[in-house]
Amino acid sequence: MMFLQFFLWGAWFVTLGPFMNSTGFDAGDIANAYTTAPIAAILAPVFLGMVADRFFSSEKVMGVLHILGGVLLCFGGQAAFSGNPWLFVGLLLAHMLCYMPTLGLSNTIAFNAISDPEKQFPLVRVWGTIGWIVAGFVVGALAASIADTEGLSKADAETLRASVPAFFVVAGVSGIVLGVLSFFLPHTPAPARGQRFSIGKALGSDALMLLKDRSFAVFMICSMLICIPLAAYYQQAAAFATEAGLANVPIKMTFGQMSEIAFMLVMPLMFARLGVKWMLAVGMLAWVARYALFAGAWAPVSGHVMWMIIGGIVLHGICYDFFFVTGQIYTEQAAPKHTRAQAQGFLVLATQGVGMLIGNQLFGRLVGWQTDADGTAWRTVWLMPAGFAMAVLVVFVLFFRGPRKRGGVVSGIVAEQPDAEPGAAMV
Repeated sequence: MMFLQFFLWGAWFVTLGPFMNSTGFDAGDIANAYTTAPIAAILAPVFLGMVADRFFSSEKVMGVLHILGGVLLCFGGQAAFSGNPWLFVGLLLAHMLCYMPTLGLSNTIAFNAISDPEKQFPLVRVWGTIGWIVAGFVVGALAASIADTEGLSKADAETLRASVPAFFVVAGVSGIVLGVLSFFLPHTPAPARGQRFSIGKALGSDALMLLKDRSFAVFMICSMLICIPLAAYYQQAAAFATEAGLANVPIKMTFGQMSEIAFMLVMPLMFARLGVKWMLAVGMLAWVARYALFAGAWAPVSGHVMWMIIGGIVLHGICYDFFFVTGQIYTEQAAPKHTRAQAQGFLVLATQGVGMLIGNQLFGRLVGWQTDADGTAWRTVWLMPAGFAMAVLVVFVLFFRGPRKRGGVVSGIVAEQPDAEPGAAMV
């Protein structure tokens, strides 16, 4: 389940930017396409609260959503050549509205099926990262085979390139397969059957009390702000690497997920040495370094520096693990037991929802402003998120004090050690 869950996403999300560039979409269209993910992330908790958590078992809802979403994605390639960018973006939005709720559903099914989440869930979740990596290799191999037009006539080569993009078909079919598989997953009853629904609670209103603590408020604000430059990586990194001449970009982009696995293994040791505050700070600093490497790599006159591009991609492991995973663990420990689920949902809403939505729109337009007949001024494009991330880092270091125990209280918030879904820190 976890393998296919992230294989599906990885098979089209990273490749989308270069594909839209090559198909004639402008920077605004690309920004809108990537904005579908945060919009769906904002709406997903409402759907889960209204439907999935109250009326139907999780595996059945997940099955229906993946089959429907897979079918929509299969038509995405055809829509890209329709000449109507809104039709294409609309299909992607419809797919993401089906997909985003399944991220929570797959975690619910996993936690319900295992006996020791703290030990077992990371071993389950890591298969999602492996799925994303395998998707990159599969799509990279398909792209190479489609690009190989040697021996074909010009007309046949153009017909081949204009066919339905392989990565949409691969992703859509994997979604349909996962949808069918979902009906055979362990039965997971609706967790909130019979309870009243509240939009406020679905969006994490009870978790707002945690913002009374200054450190937690600084953490949440900085988490949202740091996701604004994060959007630049997801939206533009593959297109940038392709334009710079990096070979096999879909495969090279998986180096970030490979490093993610490696740094996940050393996180316990780093926690013991650095603590929450400096783990988060190192994660933010890695974002600054990543964008600085990308900016330094762009040298049209002397030649682009490929090792700097690869280095920026590999830093994704530190960027993600040290900031996001640490942040999820901090949220789990800081929140009282009865608000932990809402606190995690509120964190996702602020980061993957609001932060990424703002970032996708801003950086899509930034690329448009920095692009002319001579191409894109990539150095300027990457220096902007580097400077923004540095400013967020400075604010965080100055105002975040980190968890402090005082008579059973952590930073003014009741400290209960995670005893409900402790593996949720790895989601």
